[in-house]
Amino acid sequence: MNDIPLARRISNLGAGVRFAAKAIATRYTPLLAQVVVTRRCNLACGYCNEFDDFSAPVPFAELKARVDHLAKLGTASITFTGGEPLLHPDLDRIVRVARDHGMIVTTITNGFRLSRAWIDRLNAAGLQGMQVSIDNITPDDISMKSLSSVEGRLALLSKHAQFKVNVNSVLGVTGERTQDVVTIAETAARYGLQHSVGVLHDHHGGLKALSDEQMRAYRRVTEISPSLVHTLNYRLFQKNLMHGQPNDWKCRAGARYLYVTEDGKVHWCSQQRGYPAIPLLEYGPADLKREYHTEKSCSPTCTLSCVHQMSMFDRYRGAQHPTDPVPVPAEA
Repeated sequence: MNDIPLARRISNLGAGVRFAAKAIATRYTPLLAQVVVTRRCNLACGYCNEFDDFSAPVPFAELKARVDHLAKLGTASITFTGGEPLLHPDLDRIVRVARDHGMIVTTITNGFRLSRAWIDRLNAAGLQGMQVSIDNITPDDISMKSLSSVEGRLALLSKHAQFKVNVNSVLGVTGERTQDVVTIAETAARYGLQHSVGVLHDHHGGLKALSDEQMRAYRRVTEISPSLVHTLNYRLFQKNLMHGQPNDWKCRAGARYLYVTEDGKVHWCSQQRGYPAIPLLEYGPADLKREYHTEKSCSPTCTLSCVHQMSMFDRYRGAQHPTDPVPVPAEA
C-alpha cells in the first residue's frame, strides 16, 4: 500500500479526534451521513435494490448544498455512495467540499471505473477511505462485483492510493460461491489491502442466517485479515445474526446515522427508504432528537454494519419509543 503523506496523516488524525469528541460528548449530532451522488450503476446485481440504470448524477450545486447543511448539523463523517459514485464526474470536487468542512470522507465503489487518473484526483481531493465491493471470483446473475473484473484496479490502488482501501465482500450471496470470499480476502492481503465481510440481508435489510460452510468461511476470512472492524461487527451484531438470532439494541438511524437519497431526502437507511423522508435542507435539531428517541421495529434483525457502528456510542443512554408511523420498506 502506498504511504500516506505526513500532512494527510495529521489531517486524518484531527478528523478522527473530532469524530470521537462528537460521539462521546453529544447525542444529537450525526456521526455518519451516507449521501447518494447518483442512483445509476454500471452493474445490475440481483441482490441489490439501491440502483437504476438511467438516473443522471445529482448536480454538483445540489450536492454542495447538502454537504454544507450536513456541516451545519455538525456531521462528523460522510460517505459518498450510489448507485456507483464513480459515475459522477464531480465526485472529487464534492469530496474536497466535505474535507474543507473537516469531515472524515470516504466512498463506496464496485471498482469497475477506477483508473490511475481517478485515484490521482481522489488523492488530490483528500479522500480518506474507499471501500471496494467484491463478492465473487467471476460474475453471475446474483452479483456482478467480481474479482476477475477488478483485480487490476486493486493493484493500482495498492500502488497509488493515498487513502485507506478496504475490500468488502457479502457472505451468503450464493452458497456455491462461499469459498470465493476466502480467495478475495487472500487477494486483498496480497496487495496489502484490508478486507471485511458483511452478512447478506434481505430486501428489507433484515436477517439471513449463514450455513455451516459460510460460518467456516467467515472464520477463515477473519484469520486472513484480522481487524478491529471484524471484531467490532462480530460483537455488535453479526454473532447473533449468523446463528439466526435477533439483537437487542437501540438503532439511532435518522440521528447518529443519516441516509440521503439522490432526491435529497433523509431516510433511516438504504433498506428502510420511506421514513422520515424529510428534505435534508429542512432537517434540523428537532428531527435529529425525534429520530434518536424513535424505536425502529426493524432493528432486531438488521445487518447494516454502518448503522450498528454509529449507534454503539449511545447503547446505554437515551430511551426510545415505539415507531409511529411504520416506515415504507425499500422496493426490491
